[in-house]
Amino acid sequence: MNDREIKIISLRPQISSAQINADTTLEERFQNTTLRPILKLQNPIFIALFSHYIKKHKNKFYSLSLEKRFEYIENAIQKDIKFRNTLKGVIIGLFTLEEYELYLLNSSSFNKRMMKMLVERLKDQIQIFESKALV
Repeated sequence: MNDREIKIISLRPQISSAQINADTTLEERFQNTTLRPILKLQNPIFIALFSHYIKKHKNKFYSLSLEKRFEYIENAIQKDIKFRNTLKGVIIGLFTLEEYELYLLNSSSFNKRMMKMLVERLKDQIQIFESKALV
């Protein structure tokens, strides 16, 4: 392992609930050892990116009901390709070379997992965006 990989892995938080055993599939293992720690580490930047996305789209988010806000988050991440690619870059940039090579083997499946996890993460923190509306 080179110096970059050691530093990247050392930055990642430990997630005690991430279970890995002999029956764990490759995708689940990648999700629990790579994606979840990176998403947790990068959470502040995801919050900032989505806050900027809201402002860039004229704060329409704040006039929506809670259910519509959840839909807004999903649509922003699933349908806005430029935004989605930015989010993927924030995640992929913290892969080791070995993880990136594994990611390339099944990027479509991993992209779906990453974006689904990110949607859920933003939905779970929706109150943060409400407080930003008051600023």
